[in-house]
Amino acid sequence: MLKPPDFEYISRLLKENSGLALTPDKAYLINTRLKPLLDRNNIADVPTMIQHMRAGRLTHLKDEVVDAMTTNESLFFRDKRPFEALTQMMLPQLLKVRPRGRRLRSWCAAAATGQEPFSIAILLDQNARQLAGRSVEILATDLSQAALKRARMGEYTAFEVGRGMPSDVLSKYFRKTEKNHYIISPEIRSRVTFQSRNLLDTFQPMGVFDSLFCRNVLIYFDRPTKANVLDRLSRVLAPDGYLVLGGPETTLGLSDAFARHHEWRNVYIRSDKKAPEGVAIERVCA
Repeated sequence: MLKPPDFEYISRLLKENSGLALTPDKAYLINTRLKPLLDRNNIADVPTMIQHMRAGRLTHLKDEVVDAMTTNESLFFRDKRPFEALTQMMLPQLLKVRPRGRRLRSWCAAAATGQEPFSIAILLDQNARQLAGRSVEILATDLSQAALKRARMGEYTAFEVGRGMPSDVLSKYFRKTEKNHYIISPEIRSRVTFQSRNLLDTFQPMGVFDSLFCRNVLIYFDRPTKANVLDRLSRVLAPDGYLVLGGPETTLGLSDAFARHHEWRNVYIRSDKKAPEGVAIERVCA
């Protein structure tokens, strides 16, 4: 068990560099997740590492500590409903109001090892007829350099593709390797651009997006950080665009910039603009 000063050092490091709010009941994660980092650097234990960092030594480990403590869990087609919302409601509505030749832009924040943006790319390929020649840009970002490295490779274990991946999709879009891994097709991989980005940084240089997927990351932030991120997300979402949050997440009591879609749970639109034609909204934000 870490002493309180050491726990406070790690929790402050995470808060300042990633927004992650580490509560005392999660203190056990520190030793578990940092052990591989300690082994690689031949450090006896976490208190010893912290002692070195406090003294100005091993400061290069800061990013690696944050990376190791960041949750990078992801599944293909996770929760299903957000992807059904994409193909059955979001995409048809956007195509009604986007002229031919207009590029659609989608941002997957906290994309981890790439399963979510690749799921979107696969669905768009399956619905290519709807797009009628329109191009789609999928930007996927994450703070973790290790996760991004894996995402860019597009290679997954049999266990990873077995979690939520339909067999027909697996056979069409993946190639099995001699190691019993699965590599996503070059065509799908080329449709996703991966970038390193911290959700605490400004979003303005990224431009405006038609859809934002920011799922299962706000749950790790404290209320002020959640409110701040939501406010800044609203500024880069098109007036008639869509924000998709994770199952346990909401904008309620955090931001008045969004209104929840009446039918599709965890899909939000900008509350300061009229909904796209044919879309009803339910205001749930204070």
